[in-house]
Amino acid sequence: MPIVLGLAAAYAVTAVDPLVLNLNLPQVSRAFQVPPQLVGLLGGAATLVMAAAVLAVGGLGDVYGLKRLLRLGLVTVTVVNLLSVFSPGYSFLLAMRFLDGLGMTALLGVPLALLKVSLPAEKRPAAIGVFVAVETIMCGVTPAFTGWAVAAVGWRCLFLVAPLLCLVSLRLTARYVPESRVQQRRRLDVVGVALVGVALLALVIGLAAAQNSVSQPGTWLPLVISVAAAALFVLHERRAAEPAVDLALFRSPAFAVALAATLTLNFLVAGYGVVLGQFGSMVLSLSPQAIGLLYLPGTLLIASAVVLAGRLVGKCSPRPVMVAGLLLMAASGLLMAGTVSPAMALWLLVPTTWLCGLGSLVTATAVSETVLSHAPPGHSGTVASVQSAFGMTGYAFGPTVYLLLFDAFFHRRLLADAKSRGLSVTQAVQAVDAVRSGMALSPGSAGYDSNLLRQTAELSLGPDVADGLRLTMLTVSLLPLVVAVTAHVVMPRRKGLRA
Repeated sequence: MPIVLGLAAAYAVTAVDPLVLNLNLPQVSRAFQVPPQLVGLLGGAATLVMAAAVLAVGGLGDVYGLKRLLRLGLVTVTVVNLLSVFSPGYSFLLAMRFLDGLGMTALLGVPLALLKVSLPAEKRPAAIGVFVAVETIMCGVTPAFTGWAVAAVGWRCLFLVAPLLCLVSLRLTARYVPESRVQQRRRLDVVGVALVGVALLALVIGLAAAQNSVSQPGTWLPLVISVAAAALFVLHERRAAEPAVDLALFRSPAFAVALAATLTLNFLVAGYGVVLGQFGSMVLSLSPQAIGLLYLPGTLLIASAVVLAGRLVGKCSPRPVMVAGLLLMAASGLLMAGTVSPAMALWLLVPTTWLCGLGSLVTATAVSETVLSHAPPGHSGTVASVQSAFGMTGYAFGPTVYLLLFDAFFHRRLLADAKSRGLSVTQAVQAVDAVRSGMALSPGSAGYDSNLLRQTAELSLGPDVADGLRLTMLTVSLLPLVVAVTAHVVMPRRKGLRA
């Protein structure tokens, strides 16, 4: 148990750290008078670094030692966050966020790999359930706690959460977690890691720029670079003597669908964060404390369900657990689509949030066991980092794609609203531009100006936003349904088999 708790505390930092910052980003941006176009970069800087660099961490861990790399990441995150407490301005804090992302990359890609090498295979599924349950509890408790703390003593206290978790993890891992076997003769595939980092980073940047205009070079050029880098990565990996990723792993349908599931769950969780934070503040006028409290109800129930899911994976197979988790996430999106309105009751957001969290973590339990079971000896770090790379890609895409969909649906509804009120197209476009300027964010984060609706009071933007959000949630809910059906068809029905 100390092994699982120590590794889970490190992994939880990667979820809690960006979560508490994004939920309290308005307070931080006001303190430093950050321009609106730079607020999103501050919130998404660490996430972007993790998405681009996580694959390198797995290979480094296999070469130099997983435990050693984890301890380096824990120390880095601790020091960087303590320095962030004393940030004199935006530029310094932004630099700290990039460094924080670099440190958290080790915390993201290494703990699951260490879990595999530290425990026997028969105990691993139940341990993964406990591992994910710890993250569940931390993500349920810390938003409410930090909301109160920020109101009481200010935003700087946000950067004390990660160091506390890191110190707990350092203590437990130093004492109980064994070092992994080092692959002395293996060399890091620097070219492969660089290509996949460029591909992911350019793709996220291109999608984010698409919120302003699809035809501008700032949109299509990064997308072209991303496609080219991805193609070069595949060609390089096929020819490399020691590739960063063994492409033969993708011949297993179970492995491929597990990665699709982890991308999906992170995509939906991040997108739902946009819905919760922005719709709550824009239309429902919820405070950061109230939004944080939505994560609290049902946290212990989710943690218990995740532990049970781990045991079920160990007794039968990941297949039914993964399918159930994906269906729960689809149910969350459909519930939001069916109940959203400008006067939506707060209690309706609680089951929506609960279903999203429950489905994502149940799915993650099955995904982790499926991916780790495919890791050859000495390559646990690399294979676990592939899962993390797909997960962070989904997390970075979620806010961007949700905002793209919302912008399109909202634009259509707004023009219809303007026409019914006898307003000109120019007036409607000006209203759309005012809202779009609040949505033109950097990748991996989101933040609207809560006064945008009031600036366009001639239109009923509350119902327009609600209708746009309804169509967005209906659209994205198709994704987990498709992946669930695929998992049901291609994944093995009994433990120990590979499809």
